[in-house]
Amino acid sequence: MSYKIFEYDPYLEPFGSDIELRMNNYARKKKELVGKKGSLTEFANAHEYFGFHKADGGWYYREWAPAADALYLMGDMNGWNPTGLKLKKKKNGVFELFMKGEDSLYAGCKVKTIVEKDGRKMERIPLYARRVVQDPLNYTWTAEIVDEQPYKWKKKKFTPPKNPFIYECHIGMAQEKAEVGTYKEFTENILPRIKEAGYNTIQIMAIMEHPYYGSFGYQVSSFFAASSRYGMPNDLKELIDTAHGMGIAVLLDVIHSHAVKNTAEGINEFDGTDYQFFHAGPKGEHPAWDTKLFNYDKNEVIHFLLSNLKFWMTEYHFDGFRFDGITSMIYHDHGLGVGFTDYSKYFSMNTDTEAITYLQLANELIREVNPKAITIAEDMSAMPGMCLPIEDGGIGFDYRLSMGVPDMWIKLLRTTRDEDWNMYYIWHELTTRRPMEKNIGYAESHDQALVGDKTIMFWLCDSAMYTAMSKDCDNMVIDRGIALHKMIRMLTMTLGGSGYLNFMGNEFGHPEWIDFPREGNGWSYHYCRRQWHLADDKNLKYEWLLAFDKAMVELAQENKLLAKEPISLYIDDAAKVLVYERNGVVFAFNFHPTNSYETYPVRVRTKGEYTSVFSTDEERFGGWNRIAVPMTYQTVKQENGEQSFPVYLPARTAVCFKKEKKQRK
Repeated sequence: MSYKIFEYDPYLEPFGSDIELRMNNYARKKKELVGKKGSLTEFANAHEYFGFHKADGGWYYREWAPAADALYLMGDMNGWNPTGLKLKKKKNGVFELFMKGEDSLYAGCKVKTIVEKDGRKMERIPLYARRVVQDPLNYTWTAEIVDEQPYKWKKKKFTPPKNPFIYECHIGMAQEKAEVGTYKEFTENILPRIKEAGYNTIQIMAIMEHPYYGSFGYQVSSFFAASSRYGMPNDLKELIDTAHGMGIAVLLDVIHSHAVKNTAEGINEFDGTDYQFFHAGPKGEHPAWDTKLFNYDKNEVIHFLLSNLKFWMTEYHFDGFRFDGITSMIYHDHGLGVGFTDYSKYFSMNTDTEAITYLQLANELIREVNPKAITIAEDMSAMPGMCLPIEDGGIGFDYRLSMGVPDMWIKLLRTTRDEDWNMYYIWHELTTRRPMEKNIGYAESHDQALVGDKTIMFWLCDSAMYTAMSKDCDNMVIDRGIALHKMIRMLTMTLGGSGYLNFMGNEFGHPEWIDFPREGNGWSYHYCRRQWHLADDKNLKYEWLLAFDKAMVELAQENKLLAKEPISLYIDDAAKVLVYERNGVVFAFNFHPTNSYETYPVRVRTKGEYTSVFSTDEERFGGWNRIAVPMTYQTVKQENGEQSFPVYLPARTAVCFKKEKKQRK
């Protein structure tokens, strides 16, 4: 059988048997799970059966614990008697308890599960708990019964944007105060900022419950629990509902690539074995992350994970997911220390075909639940077909993150003088992608903001940010930093993909790094917050960067820049100039640190009049207004037949032009 993936990329033809295996595995596993006519949507309902459910006359509690000898429930309702409430063992490793009386469990009632195996009794958190809380005195975690009134959605239907401008955010550190922020505070204080900034999508980190705050949410313990650090489940629903009312889509940063090793807080060894959800032995251990690795071939594990995706979409109305750690999932060596220099690296005994099958099933389920949902893969390996439809031989994601782009910028800033930047290299890194596969471009994300790295603005300006960000202070380091910060972000947004991502605060050059409370910093929140007052202060240069970012996003959206691929018009490495067009807008970038060009010929595809509509050098963005906006230019035919118009192109400046639809008389 032929798939379109081979039409898009003929270099894959020698690996046809591998693509065929990919598709056969997918078809076999789907049939195994749902039969010939069943749907994944009907299959992925574990959360509707397992866990705690209020019913007429009482409460049901059910668990899947195939290796356990017995299960008990203890908590506030029975004085924490470890064996007073025994679950009945049913078929296929399922245990069930019915507690008579609708008040036998109640909102805020704390509970734990006791698992008995081989004479041992172990305390566990219920697998499908929807709220898990930490005791502030002894730091232990317990499940807490949620019995809120059903949330009344104001915006019941919402369609995510086709070209997402993503604001990556973290609820806890979104506030200026030196403590953990809440869902309600984010709704009231941060969503309006995001709306004002022009972003149409938020990607929320650290929502799935995690015992260690400093993990950034990437070591999940309770997969069905929205983190209690930030408030109640209905608070999160209100946040999402409010965002939808503002026209903002909401994506969940989902972690199905691994899980925390903790047994007291997590799902590890819930039934007393290390293989209930994960691979047994060393295969189930991530050597770099010290976490547990799922067995994606086990039907019960697929049931758990697919139900998890459906739960977040139906219960909380998330519009899609950013899947973390894809590279780790799809290779047995987790991509550690591997250079994916040729196609053979993607198709070998190192490929975890079971994980690829799971990702295909996950994408199909998500589309069944919401055909307009967005899925983004964090895959640094560029696996072929990652962002192609399944029926074309792909894995089914909409986008992959352009993870090499921030690495490129940091490398240039660390190792290369400004005058030595190679324009061909930059163009290649920003525009090279798999045929027919879409990318999310970004200059920096949360990864570059963490302790151990620096944001772009901090790489550019470093300690000068502490003393020279006042508007009445002239400083060459800051001048360079502001100019390049704007150019780097604009070039990345307009070349890097079919979507764009920014981490909160980086739009205005947030200083310093993110450092979560830990013993080494005295458990301080000083670096685990966002200093919004810097951007709001009219006397500081951060205001210029914020104004630029807002105008840049507005320009892109008004002209639908990301709807079409960019077209290179001219690359002049000696002059450090890039000229290109995207969806009717012409861009001219001069990266040279000192050379300004009096009459630089900006090449275009068609003759006519072109008007400057945007410049990084505008005074409102902290520039010097060295080029007029607007200003109209008439093309001139060159000897070689090409059309161009002469422009004053200042050093470290980018200018955007649009062709006049009607020529002036």
